[in-house]
Amino acid sequence: MKSEIKTAIIFGMIIIGIVGTISVLLSSINSDIQTSDSSLETNAVNSIDKSKFKKAPQIVGIANYFNTTPEELAKEMKGKVVLYDIWTYSCINCVRTLPYIVAWNEKYSDEGLLIIGIHSPEFEFEKIPENVESAIIKHGIKYPVVMDNDMATWKAFENRYWPRKYIADDEGYIRYDHIGEGDYKETEKVIQSLLKERAMNLGLQINSTERLVDIKEFEHSNFRTPELYFGYDFAQGRNQLGSNEGFNPEKTVTYSEPNNIELHKFYPVGEWKNLEDSMELVSNNGSIKLHYNAKEVNIVTANMAKLEILLDGLPISKDYAGTDVNEDGKITVSGAGLYNIVNSNEPSSHILEIRISEPGFQMYTFTFG
Repeated sequence: MKSEIKTAIIFGMIIIGIVGTISVLLSSINSDIQTSDSSLETNAVNSIDKSKFKKAPQIVGIANYFNTTPEELAKEMKGKVVLYDIWTYSCINCVRTLPYIVAWNEKYSDEGLLIIGIHSPEFEFEKIPENVESAIIKHGIKYPVVMDNDMATWKAFENRYWPRKYIADDEGYIRYDHIGEGDYKETEKVIQSLLKERAMNLGLQINSTERLVDIKEFEHSNFRTPELYFGYDFAQGRNQLGSNEGFNPEKTVTYSEPNNIELHKFYPVGEWKNLEDSMELVSNNGSIKLHYNAKEVNIVTANMAKLEILLDGLPISKDYAGTDVNEDGKITVSGAGLYNIVNSNEPSSHILEIRISEPGFQMYTFTFG
């Protein structure tokens, strides 16, 4: 073999050796960096000062359990990131949050998130298990729901609002608190962060995707009529009943046709009994008139009835008819709860009239969007 060939072979072997050595060194350095990053993240989690956070209170005073049992729920909660959703099924603000909560349950339940719906009722009919169960089915809720009929858990959380979401980490510390609708992206990022923290604590691997649930958020009107209560106790401190006859607790009042309809006030017509949380129609027929500003109008009602909906003196058109209004501009109230009667793209001001032809119909509240 010629000396030139031998030299080339030796030189090639030397180059291969050098490349192999460099590859091993780089792999070692990269491994050290990854180990260092992991250690930094673990140390960061371990260094969180939780003395400033409160522990989530016990769930107490529960009348009924759905999608779980007391024993199963207590077992499920151990070591989980827990989202407590305080809600009630006839609250429109609560209803608008449910698609997000249902989606988070589907997305993160296998990664260590447990959602618990705490149903704390505003009205008496919301204490009936069958009504709550129907709402759970309607909204596709698969996570545990507990009926907090005596508001014991509500009080344990020192809560005052519907809806309200608390998120506790895997050690039970409340790390996030949100009142009302909105901030869904922020809430989901907190869920992701606490699940990652839990995984580090347990030495687990989880899906690290940062993609968020994509659901179009309801856009409220900037200037809209506030919620209007028909119960004399619920309406205390609010000047919402426009009729001259006013409230007369536990009495039946004959309300006359209004001469003038003011914005943001309601006017019952006919004989109505004044109840603590509602008004009940006593006469064979009656009506409710309202001057509102909003793009959406909802009512909370009870007892069977057929309602005819008019807008500015005419049967409500398809451009404004809510999802519960049929083609004839009428609503059939088949159960106690929330009904959407006006639904439009832009906020506007109108005179709304609801005509009722059956005595016994109960009206609790108007809500707007």
